Amino acid sequence: MNNDFNNLSVIILTYKTELDILKKCLSSIDSNIKILLIENSEMFINENQIKNNYKNVSIFCTGSNLGYGGGNNFGLNKATTKYALILNPDITCDKEYFNNLKKYLNSEVNFSIIGSQYSDNEAYAPAGFFDNKLKLKNAEFDSELSLYKIDWVVGCSMLIDLEKFDNKSIFDENFFLFFEEFDLCKSLKRENKNIFSSSKLIVNHLGYKSSTVIKNEEELLKLRNWHYMWSYFYYHKKNDGYLKALRVSLGKLIRSFIKIIFFTIIFNRKKKINYLFRFLGLLSSMLGKRSYFRINGQ
Repeated sequence: MNNDFNNLSVIILTYKTELDILKKCLSSIDSNIKILLIENSEMFINENQIKNNYKNVSIFCTGSNLGYGGGNNFGLNKATTKYALILNPDITCDKEYFNNLKKYLNSEVNFSIIGSQYSDNEAYAPAGFFDNKLKLKNAEFDSELSLYKIDWVVGCSMLIDLEKFDNKSIFDENFFLFFEEFDLCKSLKRENKNIFSSSKLIVNHLGYKSSTVIKNEEELLKLRNWHYMWSYFYYHKKNDGYLKALRVSLGKLIRSFIKIIFFTIIFNRKKKINYLFRFLGLLSSMLGKRSYFRINGQ
């Protein structure tokens, strides 16, 4: 085992992920690094194929689908190293990713989280500020370490110093999908802890390929829209208070209701479902209901 990586574990959370996608992720990781593959269900069906080809991988099953936060908490609690790198299974790392990562694996670099940059122009930024007027170009930049000091990073690739946390269950498990990393980063900023994005840690993100068990596009629309709006309200309620959350969300609830009626009238089923489940997720969160919505088989 290369001493440079003795104190690093990679956490990969899967949920019935396609084998080819997972192999691409695993093959992009330095073979000297311990990988904890966490299957967010009762059984990992590709165990033999993975263990035969990747000797640095240990496989654990959570027993049920705990969502992004719960599943990664499960994995982080299995880690025995100071540092953990959370990677989504639909991520592949640039060939120089781990050579560049080495310099952050020492106590002289004071960080709680370091995020990565995308290899191409994704629709969503990999890092930013809670003040939407500020962009990555506004960030304080350490040229020696290639680090932008920012407020948040996306959750698909995060290097974490576990010693900066009181315990290893760092995510709020009330979230099932969406906003977990923003909530975590918000809490770290309140504690004046350091969050960075590295210009040298480059990943390719396929997007929405971590699990392909739900093949039906309509079912995916329901799941994503319901949970996005549930988590949107819960995030604002937790961090800004109920009244602020209501103020930023009420217009979205009303617009969704109007659009449900409109798309029903013009027989646009896809968009009707889109706004119906946005409405239902948001209303459930406003009423204080837990994040309960699941598609059959989850």
